[in-house]
Amino acid sequence: MERYNLIVVGAGPAGLSAAIESARRGMSVIVFDENHKPGGQLFKQIHKFFGSKEHKAKIRGFNIGTELLKEASDAGVIVKLDATVTGIFENKEVTVNHDGLIHHYKADSVIIATGAAENMVPFEGWTLPGVIGAGAAQTLMNLHGVRPGKKILMLGSGNVGLVVSFQLLQAGCEVVALVDAAPRIGGYGVHAAKVARTGVPFYMGYTIKKVEGSEKVEGVIIGKVDEHFKIIPGTEIHFDVDTVCVAVGLSPMSQLLKMSGCKMEDNPRRGGQVPIVDEYGETSVLCLFAAGDVSGIEEASSAMIKGRMAGLRAAYRLGFTEETVMAETESVYAADLNSLRQGMFAPGNKGKLIEKTDEGISVSENLLTKGFIADDEIARFPGFTKQKGLHPVIECTQNIPCNPCQDACKKHCIKIGSCITALPCVDKESKCMGCGMCVANCSGQAIFLVEEDFEPGFTSITLPYEFLPLPERGEKGKALSRSGQVLCDAEVLQVKSSPAFDKTHLLTMKVPNDFADTARFWKRG
Repeated sequence: MERYNLIVVGAGPAGLSAAIESARRGMSVIVFDENHKPGGQLFKQIHKFFGSKEHKAKIRGFNIGTELLKEASDAGVIVKLDATVTGIFENKEVTVNHDGLIHHYKADSVIIATGAAENMVPFEGWTLPGVIGAGAAQTLMNLHGVRPGKKILMLGSGNVGLVVSFQLLQAGCEVVALVDAAPRIGGYGVHAAKVARTGVPFYMGYTIKKVEGSEKVEGVIIGKVDEHFKIIPGTEIHFDVDTVCVAVGLSPMSQLLKMSGCKMEDNPRRGGQVPIVDEYGETSVLCLFAAGDVSGIEEASSAMIKGRMAGLRAAYRLGFTEETVMAETESVYAADLNSLRQGMFAPGNKGKLIEKTDEGISVSENLLTKGFIADDEIARFPGFTKQKGLHPVIECTQNIPCNPCQDACKKHCIKIGSCITALPCVDKESKCMGCGMCVANCSGQAIFLVEEDFEPGFTSITLPYEFLPLPERGEKGKALSRSGQVLCDAEVLQVKSSPAFDKTHLLTMKVPNDFADTARFWKRG
């Protein structure tokens, strides 16, 4: 039986963060993960993270995963892959299925960071090949370079459904519709907006009635639901698709925690069956911790902080760090975590209808129900400005925890302030130099550089662009509105790429002045 100071189950963002924190304080740490590659969901996540620089904001998930793996290696953490923890017993003993054999390990402390599993909903035809989870679609696309299908319907409008819909488009798939039985979009508005402006329609208050096909998916029928979520006869709509992607939430993988004998609770706000933990992730069993989604569904940024807190507390419990050092470090982590839990999407607001922003501005009802901000709504938000010369226009209209745009602007044109969830505003007294760093660094792709009358009768609009192949200078296409409707012809003036942009290209297009406030995407054709 091998012995360690700490055993961590799960090599995702929370588990690796916990292992790094403990190992840096002198603990012997081993991490087990059932997968062939470490990193959990991080290596599927090709989008840029939200938050602040302390939360690894504006960095893509797979790059964060690479950073964590290096940190773990440098700290001396042992990571065993293809290793399934099959049991946890008294005295912190665990059994692990590895190399076809059952191995026994013992530790002074254990951190469970097994993450969460995708939920599924049954409907007629849901077992047909071609009905897949959003996580499975990400695995196919982002890990193996395989498109899940050609024509896809997405069920679910939370952040996972929105992010994966955009990634499907990036992979060259056609997303025919985004459907959700809920009356309002559940994820960040900026995620919905970048999907909507490509032309994907949203059907809120609809669900799947039937998937068609005998041996594989050949079509799908959706229908509008009543207040009891029953399909209303006569509202059915048919789509020709070969794939149905399901993103209807996650459930904590808490089986090992149940086996351990720690106290559990059924908490819908945290995702289902979860352990009862203190603010450091410690369960009712001394020196047994839970970190990340297994203790409550949140974003990966929060999971990493919760992992750090669990690893730090484990080090303190075993005498590897002093109480004063622990208290000082925990206060920093707690402040970081608290900043991520503010705004409209705070855990305490889950399920609530938020009608006004923290600044007292009425939220965009159109954004919540159709995925895009209406033309007559956008002007009430502080990031939307009209002024002479080149200037940023910010279409971030919800209080989400994110501020890379403020840090990116060296001329201080963009201001958020000390509250990370405050709506960004544009300082008209500052002179924009057109570097485009704000456009490239915005995790929600919600910033544009606009210059009206850059030549007589025409406006230049610089927007974030992450589709291949890149267009060439002078190429003619169409300018699309926030809703994805064709507005006018648009000529590409330039496409800027830079290592500092981290694969977000800056496409500048030329449109008539009449469309300066409405043209927000460029499309070939």
